[in-house]
Amino acid sequence: MTRRLLLEGLLRRPLPEPVPPATPEMLAELEAALAARPRPPLGRSLSIRHVDAGSYNAAELEMHALGNAFYDIERFGLRFVASPRHADVLTVTGPVSRNMAEALRRTYDAMPEPRWVVAIGDEARDGGLFAGSYAVAGGVSAVLPVDLHIPGSPPRPALILSGLLALLDAAAKGSAGAIQA
Repeated sequence: MTRRLLLEGLLRRPLPEPVPPATPEMLAELEAALAARPRPPLGRSLSIRHVDAGSYNAAELEMHALGNAFYDIERFGLRFVASPRHADVLTVTGPVSRNMAEALRRTYDAMPEPRWVVAIGDEARDGGLFAGSYAVAGGVSAVLPVDLHIPGSPPRPALILSGLLALLDAAAKGSAGAIQA
């Protein structure tokens, strides 16, 4: 049985993944919109620190797609950083588990001003299907002030990019706070 499965896995061609629904025109429009945005609050590229607060990884897969060759957020001046001390934006996915609440607070406190928090996905908003569990503290807003919520379960990479654009616009106008993508 195991030998048959192994041989089938080696001999069968992999199934290609379909192209994401974002069109090249839509990505070109996002790129032009980002290039035209003034960035007085930052004066440089936007640095993002991501924290998985207890999710089931669907939103993380979509976030990781932002770094692939199709979306390539680095060309937009957005980049992920490993340290919260270098980050402007804290993106959080999943409901905040009780074990992650303090780590999330410490990550936020380590970030320099100005700083923004983005809750990505429905679970980050209110706990989603995990709401009410003994192990869940709630959505991100139960632990930190949230500046932007990007809805979806999980949200598509293009929607995440659009949400970050909305955050940059609001920050440039000085009105960042409780933005809905």
